[in-house]
Amino acid sequence: MDMIGQVCRLVVPRSGTTVAWNLVRGTAGGAEVPIRSASRSCVTSTRSTSAAYFSKQSMRQYTTYRYTTSSSSTIPGRVDCFFKLLDKSHRTVKPCRRFTSTPANFVISSANQAQDSHHQSKDRPRQTGPHLDSYHNTTARVSISSRANTKNNINTRHRNRFFNHSFSRLFSSSSRLSCSAIIPSSIMADRDVLPSTVTPSHYDLNISSLNFKDWSYNGNVTINVSITEPVKEIVINSIELKLLTAKITPDSTKPTQSQETTTFNYDEKKQRATLVFADEVPASQLATLQITFQGIMNNDMAGFYRSKYKPVVPAAASVPRDDTFHYMLSTQFEACDARRAFPCFDEPRLKATFDLQIEIPEDQVALSNMPAKSSSKTRDGFVSVAFERTPVMSTYLLAWAVGDFEYVEAFTERKYNGKQIPVRVYTTRGLKEQGRFALEHAPKTIDLFSESFGIDYPLPKSDLLAVHEFTHGAMENWGLVTYRTTAVLFDEKTSDARYKNRVAYVVAHELAHQWFGNLVTMDWWDELWLNESFATWAGWYAVNEFHPDWQVWAQFVNEGMEMAFKLDGMRASHPVHVPVKDALDVNQIFDHISYLKGCSTLRMLVSQLGEKTFLQGVGAYLRKHAYGNAKTEYLWQALTEASGTDVNGLMGNWIEKIGHPLLTVAEEPGQISIKQNRYLSTGDVKPEEDETVWWVPLSLQGKVGQQDIQRFALTEKSTTIRDIDNDFYKINSNATGFYRTNYPPARLAKLSTQLDRLSNEDKISIIGSAADLAFSGYGTTPALLSFIKGFGGETNHLVWAQVLDSVGLVKTIFGDDDEIKRGLEQFILKLVSNAVEKIGWEFPEGEDYLTGLLRKRLLLSAAANGHQGVTEKAKSLFDSWVEKGTPLHPNLRTVVYRTAVKTDPAKAVEVLKKEWYTGASIDGKEVCLASLGHVRDPEIISKSLLPFNCDLSPPAPPSESVPSGDMHSLGSALSTNSVARPIQWKYIQDNWEKLTTKMANPVVLDRFVKLTLQRFTDAKYIDEIDAFFKDKDTSAFDRTLEQVKDAIRGRAAYRERDAKVIKEWLSANGYLQ
Repeated sequence: MDMIGQVCRLVVPRSGTTVAWNLVRGTAGGAEVPIRSASRSCVTSTRSTSAAYFSKQSMRQYTTYRYTTSSSSTIPGRVDCFFKLLDKSHRTVKPCRRFTSTPANFVISSANQAQDSHHQSKDRPRQTGPHLDSYHNTTARVSISSRANTKNNINTRHRNRFFNHSFSRLFSSSSRLSCSAIIPSSIMADRDVLPSTVTPSHYDLNISSLNFKDWSYNGNVTINVSITEPVKEIVINSIELKLLTAKITPDSTKPTQSQETTTFNYDEKKQRATLVFADEVPASQLATLQITFQGIMNNDMAGFYRSKYKPVVPAAASVPRDDTFHYMLSTQFEACDARRAFPCFDEPRLKATFDLQIEIPEDQVALSNMPAKSSSKTRDGFVSVAFERTPVMSTYLLAWAVGDFEYVEAFTERKYNGKQIPVRVYTTRGLKEQGRFALEHAPKTIDLFSESFGIDYPLPKSDLLAVHEFTHGAMENWGLVTYRTTAVLFDEKTSDARYKNRVAYVVAHELAHQWFGNLVTMDWWDELWLNESFATWAGWYAVNEFHPDWQVWAQFVNEGMEMAFKLDGMRASHPVHVPVKDALDVNQIFDHISYLKGCSTLRMLVSQLGEKTFLQGVGAYLRKHAYGNAKTEYLWQALTEASGTDVNGLMGNWIEKIGHPLLTVAEEPGQISIKQNRYLSTGDVKPEEDETVWWVPLSLQGKVGQQDIQRFALTEKSTTIRDIDNDFYKINSNATGFYRTNYPPARLAKLSTQLDRLSNEDKISIIGSAADLAFSGYGTTPALLSFIKGFGGETNHLVWAQVLDSVGLVKTIFGDDDEIKRGLEQFILKLVSNAVEKIGWEFPEGEDYLTGLLRKRLLLSAAANGHQGVTEKAKSLFDSWVEKGTPLHPNLRTVVYRTAVKTDPAKAVEVLKKEWYTGASIDGKEVCLASLGHVRDPEIISKSLLPFNCDLSPPAPPSESVPSGDMHSLGSALSTNSVARPIQWKYIQDNWEKLTTKMANPVVLDRFVKLTLQRFTDAKYIDEIDAFFKDKDTSAFDRTLEQVKDAIRGRAAYRERDAKVIKEWLSANGYLQ
């Protein structure tokens, strides 16, 4: 058997049997090594193996060991195995849990041989839950040659019983696991991971003594661990925790053999603590490590943290509070913050089960991944809540929350193990009714995914929790998904309709993770895209199922693909599958590549394979790797088997290579030639950067005599296609391919007269390509403007969004030239005026969702560009709201606020800051902050808005301090404002220490740096950025900083190149009169 990077054990039933197998690396020190020294950790039997030896000989590129048993060899009664097969792709065979062998001719098992310092652990089978034995069948590619004819002697009855082991939602109460795997040092050299000598299988975590004055708590965690060789030190992840004591018991059945220590060495940079014991701890499969510690419920939205809020109804008496706010408690552990709440082995492949017990005030509610199983009084006013054991999972998926919670509840329509699953949306008291819209979607999303993937939702409940302060949109903790409030709450009376779309999508995205990410977890952070790209695709897939009238795939082309193109077109971008050496660097790749480019490529693959086949492959992948870890190639293999198509051959370059292609089309009568080259937004691709040849599905429509879309693919640098209709053709029909298309100018002009032959996705894609070509210099801005000026009669919101986004980018880059700004405003007003007059200001009852969004977008564009009638109407609505309390329609708030900011900034700023602080609408704070960013008065920006966004509270009053998790909303809006942009940059430089103190969470700081600095249009700012950050610690955003500078280079080059021709075009077309 070909094994990869592992020390293996072969157990045979009788003496004299000789079996040869290959290893990439053996750890044997010489020609002959006792087998016991190479197999210490795999088999749970305590009986030692007798005098059997390996003999070494050369074989191909591998090392071969020949093992011969002696007459005194013993057979263990149980085998826990983990190994890899070497065939066309390297696959991991899942652990065979609870397999008791009957006498058989041989059993293969693996041993973690940590004595070889070059090996580190990769996939440690800690699984106590069920697994799918896809590899354990009669067709598994395992080949063992033996001198004895053993095939017919295998106990068929036992084998079939094991092979037919079925998938179940039950989780074993056993926490003992016994084998580990070794990852090849060539791979591990690219990863900074914990030592492989000690690995966990189960955590018993107790949190108590929550102190709401100094925000401290006490903790005690007992971890069942496997120790593969004698150690005096154990390294564990820990940051911002005070470790008090540690006790190691090598054999949990012999507690008197334990030893304690209070000697801890901390490495704050690596976020690790080394527990130093006085005496050597022997190797053991049955060890327990107990640590007592103290932690902090911080206010940085990481680890175990507190969120401030103002209750809408009186809260429970014990809820922590100060003069202004009340507080709830929750966790956020992804990517590397479980270690901030309790000491643990905090890496995604170090999976384990978890028992949690937490002490809380008796009038509050505790939530976790699993249902509560008991509650017992601990002291006056406090109870300890214990939860059922979790399935085997990564530390970053553990979660708990404490607060004054209430909920709304529904049940899945389908039954799981005979029962409908309860689904609840939890909020702080008084907000639960705003969870109804999310609750409408969550149960049917669980049912949809269970059916689509062919795997039932594996937990007994599903909770959704609204958290008042949050870094991202949501977090997929298994069974307890946490959300930013605007991503899960919606009020029909006060919420902007756009948030309906957000709630439905984010709920579906996070529930998709319950399978893709939780049930099957990426092997390491370089595979982050496996989690996020699929959840993004599945989120839109679900919303499309429930709301086909929303046209969400056209929305994705307009929003998701466009954002992916922008980042992927930079030289400083990264591949979808991105190397990650240090897990602490992973925060910077939770970006548009990992989410949106990955989703775009999956959507392209779905179009090629067909949705049904794709989902069949996904289901096979999930079943094969359930409760384990996986890599990209495992997904490709499952999809290949489902489709009969070499998926890796199609997708390899899309995932492993940076960038995407630009297809340039040349025409001759009756034929077209297509050439692919890498697209760069700076337009300066070097030959060595243009070597990738992508598989490009052309989805061509327009062959003579053919009405349907033709499934051609470009697999070389260029090709010629004949029999093309000279009047009409289009490439990338419905925008299923992730690439830009550069049509000849005459063809682009002709397509603008054939809009009725284009789908909404086609229109969005062609406009987006034209805009990107203008930006990079492969095309021109006059060509873009000439194309989109024909869209005045468009009726679809999503197409209008792409039109206005594209011309808005031009205005942002060239808007500091007053003449160009004035000309572009006239261009936009002429484009939208008829549509504005037609759609009006009223929202008729029963109006469809997209029409309501279109009204808001058209009115906003008209107001922003000086439409007199719209400006007057919006100003009157603002005044009536301020002076008389006349309610504003929630969909019109942005239009009205932005108009007021433009026409009377001093008054508007004070009103909107007050509304931000006191308003009851869940989404109102975001609407206010985004509107405030459009103030163009330098004094108001400097003296009011920037301190408001950046000051710490205290000492600033809460009404004058935007929480750190929301600072990007105002900062990003200010960066789109040509007046505010340089003022904000100077403020950042002058107040950097204050800003980094406030934005202590690296996710928040990284996002703020990107959104506030990337929109400069003068290359001098690159030098200023370099000079300012030269002596600063940029480790939290170094990748982002390079992308910021790339963005500025592209914008500066665009501005210098096209300013003159834009002015000429605007003048020639009558927009500069």
